[in-house]
Amino acid sequence: MGKQNLTLLTDLYELTMMQGYFENKNQNETVIFDAFYRVNPFGGGYSIMAGLDQVIDYVRNLRFTEDDIAYLRSIGIFTEPFLEYLRDFRFTGDIYAIPEGTIIFPREPLVKVVAPIMQAQLMETAILNIINHQSLIATKAARICYAARGDGIMEFGLRRAQGPDAGTYGARAAVIGGCTGTSNVLCGQLFDVPVKGTHAHSWIMSFPDEYSAFKSYAELYPSACILLVDTYDTLKSGVPNAIRVFREMKERGVKLSYYGIRLDSGDLAYLSKEARKMLDDAGFPDAVISASNDLDEYLVDSLKTQGAAITSWGVGTNLITAKDNPSFGGVYKLAAIMGPDGKFIPKIKLSENTEKITNPGDKKIYRVYEKASGKIKADLICLTDEAFTEDKPLLLFDPLEPWKKTMLKTGTFTLREVMKPVFKNGECCYESPKVMDIRTSCQQEQATLWEETRRLVNPHQVYVDLSQKLYDTKISLLEQMSHVDVSSDNVEQ
Repeated sequence: MGKQNLTLLTDLYELTMMQGYFENKNQNETVIFDAFYRVNPFGGGYSIMAGLDQVIDYVRNLRFTEDDIAYLRSIGIFTEPFLEYLRDFRFTGDIYAIPEGTIIFPREPLVKVVAPIMQAQLMETAILNIINHQSLIATKAARICYAARGDGIMEFGLRRAQGPDAGTYGARAAVIGGCTGTSNVLCGQLFDVPVKGTHAHSWIMSFPDEYSAFKSYAELYPSACILLVDTYDTLKSGVPNAIRVFREMKERGVKLSYYGIRLDSGDLAYLSKEARKMLDDAGFPDAVISASNDLDEYLVDSLKTQGAAITSWGVGTNLITAKDNPSFGGVYKLAAIMGPDGKFIPKIKLSENTEKITNPGDKKIYRVYEKASGKIKADLICLTDEAFTEDKPLLLFDPLEPWKKTMLKTGTFTLREVMKPVFKNGECCYESPKVMDIRTSCQQEQATLWEETRRLVNPHQVYVDLSQKLYDTKISLLEQMSHVDVSSDNVEQ
């Protein structure tokens, strides 16, 4: 983790294609690849962009070491001239991307790579690996935080994550999505995010009795004293012993700045309400009640609806593994090839599935906001040589159902470009913000969504529209392809 050389984090076929382009040097044109996804995960109405910082680190360190080359030689399928070429391999192209923490929607480019095809092809697997995973976890976190209705969510999933990298970069993504911190200390060190935690049942069990365990812990950590009360009996033992310790500390003049209890089993709605009464009656109305135990957005939402007296939540397995939707589904597709005149020739991928037909050409994205509310109206994908302004009416239409059209009048909308330049001529020109600053901007981004889009079940889908010029280009390419053999045996799935 941190600064790593991930050059061989790729599928073998990327390297075999690279060698093919090397042997046919006239095929090593400058191309454009788009990384995008087709469907929002979790049945949601939006996703959260994450992972760009690691992509930047990956590209900066993209070079083949002597050990890498020796390993590739041992495979027995690469020629010496090609292996020699790899010694001086560096990325020399351009990359544009949507910043981390930004709301994203299906079919729009998240990362656009403009580079010789040998370079752009090699990067496919790593870019998808990074963006797919971290965007998935950030999106899951945003949903859970939305369900909590303003309560703090802590990411607690390291021990259940699929390995150290998934646990650490997943925790970073969870904070971007809205979590207030993580239990993962390495994530805290690497990315300067808050780390928090209490204690395990083993702490209680290692003492002669529950009271002694609570008292010892409270004396150690009076400024962050959250006691786990369900080791033996929550209401008959755990909460009364916690109250006893709080009272004794208060009588000794110890200031309890942040204190309370944690529930990790049982009927969380019932137990939290009963515990709240007991704490209030004992004179501790500001004591926190936190909860864990296989939580996700649906259970948190249900507990809030039931009036559970929980204001702090620790979410582990279901967040860090995105348990109900373990793959983001991002893809990386060729969009254009530079012709002899230096202009890009749009390329399109066909499929029998309409959703899988790609958007061709060199593209950019405008986000369209309703001026009165500041909410997202739609996203508009267009070609980079197009410009749209707020002082002219704007036509929007659904690219899948183009008869559905909306004309936005001047003065009713605002625009902003979403993608930012990240690399120019192989040099990074973008500085990633700190994670907690990305989290703040992500909160602001989510506030631009309509509540109908944020709801957990059957949300309204935001329109991702094409400009007329891009739409016409797409239709023209489809018509050209209709004159060649595109039977099911020859169509890429």
